[in-house]
Amino acid sequence: MEGGRRIFGHMPDGTGVEEVTLSNGHLKCSIITYGGAVRSLMVPDRNGSLVDVVLGFDTLEDYRKQDKYMGALVGRYANRIGGARFALNGVEYPLAANDGPNSLHGGMVGFDKQVWTVEELSENAVTLSLVSPDMQEGYPGTLKVWVTYALKGGELLIWYRAKCDKDTPCNLTNHSYFNLSGHDSGSVEGQYIRVMASRYTPAAGLIPTGEIAPVNRTPMDLRRAQRIGEHIRDKFPQLTMAGGYDHNWVIDGYDDEASVSAARAWSPETGICMEVTTTQPGVQFYAGNFISGCPAGKGGAAYKDRHGFCLETQGFPDSPNKPNFPPCVLWAGSEYRNGTAYRFFIIGSAEKL
Repeated sequence: MEGGRRIFGHMPDGTGVEEVTLSNGHLKCSIITYGGAVRSLMVPDRNGSLVDVVLGFDTLEDYRKQDKYMGALVGRYANRIGGARFALNGVEYPLAANDGPNSLHGGMVGFDKQVWTVEELSENAVTLSLVSPDMQEGYPGTLKVWVTYALKGGELLIWYRAKCDKDTPCNLTNHSYFNLSGHDSGSVEGQYIRVMASRYTPAAGLIPTGEIAPVNRTPMDLRRAQRIGEHIRDKFPQLTMAGGYDHNWVIDGYDDEASVSAARAWSPETGICMEVTTTQPGVQFYAGNFISGCPAGKGGAAYKDRHGFCLETQGFPDSPNKPNFPPCVLWAGSEYRNGTAYRFFIIGSAEKL
């Protein structure tokens, strides 16, 4: 049985943008083909009432106006590449500098701003595809990408697959903003976060320095569950530089063959807990420090700074320029495969996080 499907809007050139709705009797999720974005995700709270836990917009025009990557699939290279350049196989490739002197989330027209194609659709799963031509946004090779969203029990699963005819950097993620009290409930600073990482990658100007540093005895130590706002204003240079949490953590126990737990978050208001598991080596915890300025959200909700947070599973930022980081090169003839799951359940206290 095919899942729900409707036209969400049209691009300036007339290309139709679809919205598909998935349901498995426990979760309900809608995804638009513009940017492959998760537009809503309905999760039961402690009373069994459905809560929409992701930020999003009601119109295609608002998705096209905003610059927060709201809910989108991000590529060809998620996060930042320093100096908007990289070298591969002895050739230097310049990129668009769309974040100061750096390249962010794939460039000026990354995967978040393109219309994906629905390849397969069922009641609880959809596969989207995209073709990125050779040298689009400065990246070599024609890259073919397939992303599957699927609901299974209390989980939203995302599988990423890609192939390229030339060697190319490839780092794909999803940029959903979560608010486990509801997308329109205001600040997430009172919600709890736990990141399963004893190390992180310090940054200068949001570009990793190349150091992999211990979190011990710093506000970057999120191994114990704590409120998002507990230390976010500490006078710690990394937090001051980024305006709060916006860093890559090195996931303990990383295994590219099997998913490991990267992070958990919890809302005392709804009891909803979200666990993130992934095959990726890193997770960017972004506390939504700069959400203000986007259009009104679903139902006219005012989205302000720290009204949502992101847990973006990823290869490390600027890996193409950091030889000591895990490589993020997709070699011609090989296949990129990664997976991330967002599992939802109810707990009664932060101690259980």
